[in-house]
Amino acid sequence: MAVPSWLERLRAASKTALVQDGKRKIHYLFEDGKEMAEEYDVKSGQLVSRKWREKNTLGGSGKWQVEVGEPTLLLLGALESELIKESSSNPVFMRKDTLTSFQWRIRNLPYPKEVYSVSVEKEQRCCVIRTTNKKYYKKFSIPDLDRYQLPLDAAALSFTHANNTLIITYQKPKEILAAEEQLQKELKKIKAANNGDGDCKTQ
Repeated sequence: MAVPSWLERLRAASKTALVQDGKRKIHYLFEDGKEMAEEYDVKSGQLVSRKWREKNTLGGSGKWQVEVGEPTLLLLGALESELIKESSSNPVFMRKDTLTSFQWRIRNLPYPKEVYSVSVEKEQRCCVIRTTNKKYYKKFSIPDLDRYQLPLDAAALSFTHANNTLIITYQKPKEILAAEEQLQKELKKIKAANNGDGDCKTQ
């Protein structure tokens, strides 16, 4: 059973916590130098964002890669975003989980629901969005399932469409729900600094 290995990595990582703006922010530093930053809603325990950063070839810190939450482009400063502004009509793909499911939203997709199909490609370990009008195609993986080495289940996948947004939902398997519950108990034990004077307490 491979489930403990990712949990063990999380337990072994150096962690700091900070409570700010109604969010509990956890920073993980792994033995291999990778960093992960997560934000949880303090009241609901809901994961709001997850980002990863690796060392670059020169040993400095690379850029943060967003796994869950708003895409990086939307977080850039006003000046920087002016320089690399995407068309506001382009589809925007982002992940926004709930407590019981992984969820993705693709904004700016105006076509009716019957145009879309969402399927699981088990061999490639990914999900694929297709449209019958050939206007949109997207492959995406579910890193959480990869980390816990769990198979993809087509029955867990569903989608809906409203307000020009395609919403794809994948029900979390019981192994991940159990692991997340264990992790939350451990994260609550970390003494959190309040309101960002940068003086986080490490576990």
